[in-house]
Amino acid sequence: MKFDVFQETRVGARPYNQDRLGHWSTSEALLLVLADGMGGHLHGEVAAQLAVDAVASAFRTDAKPRLANPDLFIFRAIGHAHTRILEQAVKLGLPETPRTTIVVCVVQEGFAYWGHVGDSRLYLIRNGRIVTRTRDHTRVQQLIDNGRIREEAAATHPDRNKLLQCLGSDAPPKLEPTATARLARNDILLLCSDGLWGPLTQRQLLHAYMTAELPRATRDLMTLAETRSGPQCDNVSALAMCWGEDEIPAAESPRTLPYDELPTDVQDFTATDPDFLRMSDAEIDRAIEEIRAALKKNQALK
Repeated sequence: MKFDVFQETRVGARPYNQDRLGHWSTSEALLLVLADGMGGHLHGEVAAQLAVDAVASAFRTDAKPRLANPDLFIFRAIGHAHTRILEQAVKLGLPETPRTTIVVCVVQEGFAYWGHVGDSRLYLIRNGRIVTRTRDHTRVQQLIDNGRIREEAAATHPDRNKLLQCLGSDAPPKLEPTATARLARNDILLLCSDGLWGPLTQRQLLHAYMTAELPRATRDLMTLAETRSGPQCDNVSALAMCWGEDEIPAAESPRTLPYDELPTDVQDFTATDPDFLRMSDAEIDRAIEEIRAALKKNQALK
């Protein structure tokens, strides 16, 4: 595989950085992960680090050297990250579970696969335009989708920071089917926290990557985001990859998990190597209730 990767994270105007990111690769697969710990809850940086570590660990185990099914890997890895956060909250006796957003991308056999929870984004940029991006799991995105507000109003809307889903909450996140795109030479995949995309326009985003190489363009965008945000600047993080191979023919497209075969609820992963796709609803509910009970017990002891 031929690709270039650049990543950077900055604290912005915050007292400390709750963003975490990283990339890992084998000879036939690449993993990109970014998580943004939620500042409205205790230890957001702990949740972000646990989430990134859980996904990276799963990749190191499963990519031999490629993943058998990238769609199912992403679903399982995000689910494991969610449960890992719940387990750690119980272990540390935290009064509440730390929470984080996450975006995960796998590149394999000339294709990109991605999934996300929250408002950390993935952009696919090709020939000076945004081919696609993730849709935020936020109240504002819901309003946009319903035609209640225009997208231009999202940046100043009072509900712009209200997430509908995250990792570490009591309710398991509902994952959308994994998105897939065939990559072409010089395509750019950008994973970023809202500290980067929030203050910027799409035109500014595209202009940077049209006029500069990957590292400089990404750094310039981060500096611009810091400048535009001023004293309210959030943590700013970006993980960018530029693809270096030609687009593979459509006839060689790998089989991905069909929409109706992909589960949408992240189930419990606390057991050792569980066959979670065959767990009954009662077993899933019981496992989640055990974690909730333990959290409540720890909170009562405070």
